[in-house]
Amino acid sequence: MFDSKEDTIKVETLIELNSLINSDYADVNILLARIVESAMVLSEGEAASLLLLNKGDRKLYFEVALGSKGSDVQKFSLNLGEGIAGWVAKNNKSLIVNDVEKDDRFFSDISKSVGFQTTSILAVPMRLKDSCIGVIELINKKNNRHFTENDLQWLEIFANQAALALSNARLYVKTQKEIAILQDSLQLSQGFHTLIYESKEMEMVLNVVKKVGMTNSTVLVLGESGVGKELIAEQIHLNSRYAEKPFIRVNCAALPEGLLESELFGHVRGAFTDALKDRMGKFEQAGDGTIFLDEIGELSLPVQAKLLRVLEDGIFEPLGSNEQKRVRARILSATNRNLIDLVAKGEFRKDLYYRLNVIPINVPPLRNRVSDIMPLAKHFLQFAMRDTNKTVSHFEKSAIDALHSFEWPGNIRELKNVVERAVVITQDGSIRREHLLLGQNPIEKNDEFQGKNLKDSVNLFKKYFIISCLEKHHWNQTSASRELDIQRTYLSRLMKELQIQH
Repeated sequence: MFDSKEDTIKVETLIELNSLINSDYADVNILLARIVESAMVLSEGEAASLLLLNKGDRKLYFEVALGSKGSDVQKFSLNLGEGIAGWVAKNNKSLIVNDVEKDDRFFSDISKSVGFQTTSILAVPMRLKDSCIGVIELINKKNNRHFTENDLQWLEIFANQAALALSNARLYVKTQKEIAILQDSLQLSQGFHTLIYESKEMEMVLNVVKKVGMTNSTVLVLGESGVGKELIAEQIHLNSRYAEKPFIRVNCAALPEGLLESELFGHVRGAFTDALKDRMGKFEQAGDGTIFLDEIGELSLPVQAKLLRVLEDGIFEPLGSNEQKRVRARILSATNRNLIDLVAKGEFRKDLYYRLNVIPINVPPLRNRVSDIMPLAKHFLQFAMRDTNKTVSHFEKSAIDALHSFEWPGNIRELKNVVERAVVITQDGSIRREHLLLGQNPIEKNDEFQGKNLKDSVNLFKKYFIISCLEKHHWNQTSASRELDIQRTYLSRLMKELQIQH
């Protein structure tokens, strides 16, 4: 059936691919690219693509595109039945077209847009349980030759391998996601969060945390809002001899002064109007464990004085009581404010500052630990998919580049919001730059939405979104309307209504 010399090379390649398929599902995109690359080389095509069928909108999206214009091709999509690949997907049949100009099924818009001349196409369906889930196509047999039935039969084998790889990888990812969710749920049920990092900067912080954890020293965690100071405090507790004891959190900025005193130190019945019964405070609840005072810079001066007594003498009195109680818990605190500046302004006690600042730990902002961005983004992606009941396979390169280059003034908290928003916006199972809307959140960036009603705000969002899509397609309205899944005439009307001009 096959030429023996070529067959030997192709069989060896298949064996190598099978080994990969059965050993590593961690990055399915790399695996699929390897399969398509092998098919392109062995069948002597100038370019090759792997398109996956999205069940939601019934479109084919370029998952892998190899060749001189591969990165440009990945910006496009095809409707089911559109073009050679669309016909193959719709009919679930392989197809050889050695003169595309004579075939009515050929869709020339993509080739013209990217500046690549297509003369011949070989395309085969990727099948799972006899259903087409995608298409692999080869473009232009080298040296102006024709694709043959031999090429088609080998490409069908590669397509089967690709479908198997994708199925196994999806199952693996689903299983890993379920395991991760169970682990996170277990940690969250115990009150702790998952600490995600890969950067050397955070590794250095964690090395300090491990050393500090086994001491009784008071620790002050410093860093911008949203960098994860509470998670560092959790790690100090988990790396201490108090790990099995309570970890009590208090947000000092969340309660007014009177309630905060009661929250920290407790009160006895009748201490104030609403004190109908005795109440145990957080210091007493912490027992032999750890108490974490977040946003310590927001404490009023009277509460600071009482906290200083706790740190110096190790005792406190519930509100309305003369009974002294001893503090046994270790005290950790955190702030995003410059306490030295507050001391200079008379807004924070100098003696309390030095009591709290025995061991300072600075948590670097996200912009200074870029290698943490994608691990965190992928972590938030799993939770966003679960919350929205959507499947998003990956971040495309344009999105990854944008995430890496953004300044992240809101740090990890902002990254989490950006990923959640992107999952809501995307309709094709992947996240691209325009889905992130970085710098386009008017609530965080500017006042454009202030004073506007819902209708005007929605129109403003539409304007931002359409401009982003047009910029991506170099203001080609035909390509942009295809991605937006609307008619070109409707896009033109929207541009006029929203006053969008190039």
